[in-house]
Amino acid sequence: MDFFETIMFPFKWLVSIIMVGFHEGLSSIGLPEASGWTWTLSIIGLVLVIRAALIPVFVKQIKAQRGMQLLQPDLKKLQEKYKGKTDQLSRQAMAQEQMTLYKKHGTNPFSACLPMLIQMPFFFALFQVLSGISGARDKGLGIGAMSHDQVAQFDESTIFGAPLSATLLHNPEGNPVAVTVLTIVMILAMTASQFITQKQIMAKNMSEEAMASPFMRQQKMMLYILPVVFGVGGINFPIGVLIYWTTTNLWTMGQQFFVIRRMPTPGSPAAKALAERRAAKGLPALPILGSKKVDVEAEAAAAAAVAQAKSQRIQPQRKNRKKK
Repeated sequence: MDFFETIMFPFKWLVSIIMVGFHEGLSSIGLPEASGWTWTLSIIGLVLVIRAALIPVFVKQIKAQRGMQLLQPDLKKLQEKYKGKTDQLSRQAMAQEQMTLYKKHGTNPFSACLPMLIQMPFFFALFQVLSGISGARDKGLGIGAMSHDQVAQFDESTIFGAPLSATLLHNPEGNPVAVTVLTIVMILAMTASQFITQKQIMAKNMSEEAMASPFMRQQKMMLYILPVVFGVGGINFPIGVLIYWTTTNLWTMGQQFFVIRRMPTPGSPAAKALAERRAAKGLPALPILGSKKVDVEAEAAAAAAVAQAKSQRIQPQRKNRKKK
C-alpha cells in the first residue's frame, strides 16, 4: 500500500460506511436492494451527511469572505504604497503588512477554498471505491465497509440502463448509448451548476471595490477555467461520482442563494436589494455581518449608555409635608 492509499484508507471506509448505512436503511423501507436507484439515493445521502457536517465551516467561510471584502480598501492603499518597489525588503514589508491586515479583520485569502479542500478527500475516496468495484467483484473481495455481495450488487445496478460504476471511457457491461448519454448529461449538469454558483456570487454578492481588485480578475479567469477542467476530467469519472459531484454543486448553489438573499456582502447589488425589500416592508436596515466598524460603534454606544446610567445620581423623593 503506497502513501496515497494509506492516507485515503480511512476516508474510503467512512464513505463506504455511510453509503452502506443509507442503502440498508432504504432497503428496510421497501426499496429493492439491487436497484441502481437505491444506490443512487445512498450516494445522495452521502452528500447530505458531508455537507451538513460542513455547515460550521461554511459559516466561518462566510465570515472570512466578509472580512476580505472589508479590507479591500486597505489592501488597495497598501498596493499603491508599494507600487513600483520590487526590492526584497519592500516585498517583505508589504507581506508583513498584509498579514497584519488579515489578522486585524480575522480572515485570510485561502478561507474561501476551505470547504472544497475538506471535501476533496471524500471525493477521491468515492472515486476509488466506485472505480474499484468491478475489480473487487472479479477477485471476490469487498471494498471498505462494502461486502463482496454488496460490491457485486452495486456493479450490476443501473439507472436508465447505465451502470453506476461505468465511465465514458470504460464501460465493460452497460449499454454504450445509455452510458454515453447519461455521462454527458451529468457532466453538463455538474459544470453548469458549478458555473452558475460562482457566477451568481460575482454578479450579485461582490462590491464594486472587490470586483475591481486584481484578485477578482483571477477569479473571473477561474470562473471559466474550472468548469472546463471538471468537464474534461468528467469523462474519467464513474457515473456514481458524477452524481455525487452534481448533487454537492446543487447543494452549494442553494446554500449560496440563501446567503446572497439573506446575508449579502456589504456594498453588493444583493445588499442593496435586501435594503430595498426591508424598506418596502417598513423594517430597519440590518447590521453588516462581520463589519468591524459596526461592531465597534455598537460596543461604544453600549458602553456610553452604561456609563451615563451609572453617572446619573438617583434623586431622593421628597416626602409630602404634613399640612398644618
